[in-house]
Amino acid sequence: MNKGVKKHINKKEISPNTTVEFYFKNLDNQILGNKSIYALFLTLAFFGVMGLVWMIPFPQLEFLQKMNAQTFLNWGSFYIAIIIYCYLRLAPTLSYAMLFTIAIMSFFIVQLEYIERDGGPTVVLVCSIISLIGIIGSWVLLKKEKALSGKLFKDFLTIGPIWLWSKVFDKFKIKY
Repeated sequence: MNKGVKKHINKKEISPNTTVEFYFKNLDNQILGNKSIYALFLTLAFFGVMGLVWMIPFPQLEFLQKMNAQTFLNWGSFYIAIIIYCYLRLAPTLSYAMLFTIAIMSFFIVQLEYIERDGGPTVVLVCSIISLIGIIGSWVLLKKEKALSGKLFKDFLTIGPIWLWSKVFDKFKIKY
């Protein structure tokens, strides 16, 4: 091989240099349909699962009750912390967008708790239905595109939220 000759490298031939770019490129190559429909089903799945985790009974810890902080700590808090930490390691700016999204979803989960308290349907029932619609809808869309595989489905459900946010950031030319 001649060391003096430099090969011109096409920008598209360069492999992604970060983990998040690898995941995004994989999702971009396999999910070609309308991103708005994917966003709808992914949001429903994420909201439903978060609501179900939120409703898992948390142990009544005496020191939290003394500080009147029992209502602020539940399994949803840990779920949110883990998700934001994982997204923060992949793409900090996108994790902030997800934190904002989760804050809005948390507001609606609390509203569902108020509705349940006032005699409405249980949060578990509502979130189960919402998550099933989101997961089944995502599965059907991926199957329709013939892109369905276990790994892609897992990546879509876990990395998909920040992948969709990356599309918004790209549209407004915001670096992530």
